[in-house]
Amino acid sequence: MLQSHQVEELLCLACGLDRDTLIMQFKRFQHLSRFPVDFTDDFLTRQPVERLQHIFVALCLQNQKMPDLTTQASFS
Repeated sequence: MLQSHQVEELLCLACGLDRDTLIMQFKRFQHLSRFPVDFTDDFLTRQPVERLQHIFVALCLQNQKMPDLTTQASFS
């Protein structure tokens, strides 16, 4: 389970992510998630960035993973 300071850090990180970075992270979730993540490219490009950020936070919380965005690597 993520600690409260990690959740706060996750929220701050997500607010700074642009569409391209979010889409790249969603594609990584397809292989790392505990449940299927199968967003279409059309869906991802049509959603507002704020909604993508919200979905990203939800995926991280559900999977109990903090993203490693320093090197654009997958999750630690």
